[in-house]
Amino acid sequence: MKILIIEDEPHNAQILSEIIVQLKPDSIIPGILESIEQAVKYLSNQNNKPDLIFADIQLADGLSFEIFTKIKIKCPVIFCTAYDQYTLQAFKTNGIEYILKPVKEEDIEAAFIKYETLKESLKPDNEIVNLLKQTFSQKESYKTSILVQYKESFIPIAVNKIAFFVVENEILYIQTMDNQRYPVFKTMAEIESSIDPSLFFRINRQVLLNKNAIKEVQPYFNRKVIIKTDVRIKEQLIVSRLKVTEFMNWIEQS
Repeated sequence: MKILIIEDEPHNAQILSEIIVQLKPDSIIPGILESIEQAVKYLSNQNNKPDLIFADIQLADGLSFEIFTKIKIKCPVIFCTAYDQYTLQAFKTNGIEYILKPVKEEDIEAAFIKYETLKESLKPDNEIVNLLKQTFSQKESYKTSILVQYKESFIPIAVNKIAFFVVENEILYIQTMDNQRYPVFKTMAEIESSIDPSLFFRINRQVLLNKNAIKEVQPYFNRKVIIKTDVRIKEQLIVSRLKVTEFMNWIEQS
């Protein structure tokens, strides 16, 4: 997710950036803009299309609402300000949340949850999506085996025999259902895009998990969940808190 920050106070911008990266490690912050002029110039470029904007209201050259009168912006905006008198005006633009400074992690997290909820509610009906998936499923071609290095050779490992893929010390490994581990000379992104998403789920940045390896799911610290399997492993299989809802829905899908 590409997140743009519009903030003219460097200290506040730094704090906001750190919280965003902590809550959304896979997000990209393309830049921090300090004025209406900079924001309009940046967003006028068709190649600069953020998924979400965090914006202060009072900038050095005016109120950030002016940005939305000068250029059409389709993405939602989360306003962060030290003043509460602009609430109504904020929600008349693309505003979906209004956070009072000093910003706190729990406020940003709540804003992300609201963003994800709104995004989910705007998705097409699940029955229609599933029907379309069935219609085009014959055109999809996912890998049924992965080549791994074993001694001086390469051997194929059937995908349905893989419990999970895990990144350890910047190396990707396969962990099989029968407790074998092999290095894979591909990136996690390459693997994730080439195997059936109904069978595997990215529970966090390090682990891509096979649904058939799940024995039970238990509540864990800080609204996360932890997965128990019959595979002998050293890792704790923890689903990051922002993925818990999506993960639980995925488990119930056929």
